[in-house]
Amino acid sequence: MLSKDSKIYVAGHRGLVGSAIWNNLKQRGYTNLVGRTHKELDLMDAAAVRTFFDEERPDAVVLAAAHVGGIMANLQYRADFIYQNLQIQQNVIGEAWRHGVRKLLFLGSTCIYPRDAEQPMKEDCLLTSPLEYTNEPYAIAKIAGLKMCESFNLQYGTNYIAVMPTNLYGPNDNFHLENSHVLPAMIRKVYLAKCLNEGDDEAVQRDLDKRPVSIPKKDVHADGSSKWETILHVLEYYGITPQAVTLWGTGKPTREFLWSEEMADASVFVLLNVDFKDTCQGAVQNQDGLTEYRNCHINVGTGKEISIRDLAQKVVAEIGFRGELRWDRSKPDGTMKKLTDVSKLNRLGWHHKIEIDEGIHRLYEWYKG
Repeated sequence: MLSKDSKIYVAGHRGLVGSAIWNNLKQRGYTNLVGRTHKELDLMDAAAVRTFFDEERPDAVVLAAAHVGGIMANLQYRADFIYQNLQIQQNVIGEAWRHGVRKLLFLGSTCIYPRDAEQPMKEDCLLTSPLEYTNEPYAIAKIAGLKMCESFNLQYGTNYIAVMPTNLYGPNDNFHLENSHVLPAMIRKVYLAKCLNEGDDEAVQRDLDKRPVSIPKKDVHADGSSKWETILHVLEYYGITPQAVTLWGTGKPTREFLWSEEMADASVFVLLNVDFKDTCQGAVQNQDGLTEYRNCHINVGTGKEISIRDLAQKVVAEIGFRGELRWDRSKPDGTMKKLTDVSKLNRLGWHHKIEIDEGIHRLYEWYKG
């Protein structure tokens, strides 16, 4: 059990989940926290990571740092997603073991599961059939991370737990249109379309000053000081016009969404209360008489789903956009259904509380603020 003065290193403490975990730990009285920005510590630099662990000697590690993005980014930057995530995991988990870290929490993603996995997805459907092509490199990196945790536990007796969150959203989310996830991207697109629809040019310029937008692989960039025709051109590239918002695919896929602060609460709950032995109740003996420990990771989610189309309509209603919602069927949908089975987490003692309507309202208010 970690004491209140245990030194806990949160890798990725400025990100969506990492910042929420940091705040959750502080609220619980864990104030001996260590964090480094990317500028202060490049987690892809093995020597720098080793020096950091030499100097800080944390008692526990939360690995919430990762290279992440939506469908567009996953398709365009496949090498980055597998290479950078493998490197980060290799360095942090490896140094945690070398320095005798007592407890480590690794954050993955439910995209580790097969494209056609039986729904809802239980932990034991891992590696049973092919992955979704669009995010295969990222998924393989995360599978490697959870297997590293599992393997270190089995070989060295460490206590490293892997949690696999569903789609997350919340404060400090990524709203950059080039590489954001579905819900923050949707909120920003609908908000900008509303501003255009209502002739609020200043609101559009303020938004782009805060989060400039570019067209990938083209020398076209828009911020608040750009010419208005350039701004309109870039926004139209992303399906944002005064009359309509165009979203990728058909809107038919269903997704599960978890408020990031609840993910943080679940993560800290696992870090403080769950050990590796609690996660591997399904060990079996194979035909050679060897005990197989598999799928010791934990799904984290709500166990509830909503179609992308219904989600978009909720966002439109929340923001008050009076234009049209359109769907670009030439673009990929991704996995059609992705719902987690959270019965293992529920049995361990944690349940979600924030539903999607409340979450959309909270995220929009945070974005405007």
